[in-house]
Amino acid sequence: MKALTVFPHVRTCEGGERLEKKMPHGLRVTFLVNVFVAGIFGVVFLLIPETYGSMTAFPVSLGMVDPTDGLTRVIGANQVAFATGSWFAYKETIWDRVKIVVQMDIVFTILGTLALVWALLFGGFPGVDWMNVAILVAFAIAFITFYSRS
Repeated sequence: MKALTVFPHVRTCEGGERLEKKMPHGLRVTFLVNVFVAGIFGVVFLLIPETYGSMTAFPVSLGMVDPTDGLTRVIGANQVAFATGSWFAYKETIWDRVKIVVQMDIVFTILGTLALVWALLFGGFPGVDWMNVAILVAFAIAFITFYSRS
């Protein structure tokens, strides 16, 4: 079958059936890694933020954030939601079905990086959070790279 380009983003065959672009293998791996990273951080922040705070001097243990006010747990719930979205995206094979998840991850990783850098420089966050910045930057680069190639 000879492929015809009808629209730049949609390819069809001579018979009119749609050829859907496959999701790159590297993006699948990125989603799977994100499932574990976001899932672990999410569960910890959701269920035991005080433990994480005491191990890392994160603001929970410094009294800057009160874990009983729910904010830290909401951040954990957010991370569990991102991990779940990455799991659903990992199970997909078609690019168009995961594109919006990639876009959300790009926005989150960029804004999360900026917020953490601000907190580290001006908010008194402990140096261990540079590790979180590195994780977010790595995911931002990966998601932006796959998005720009697709």
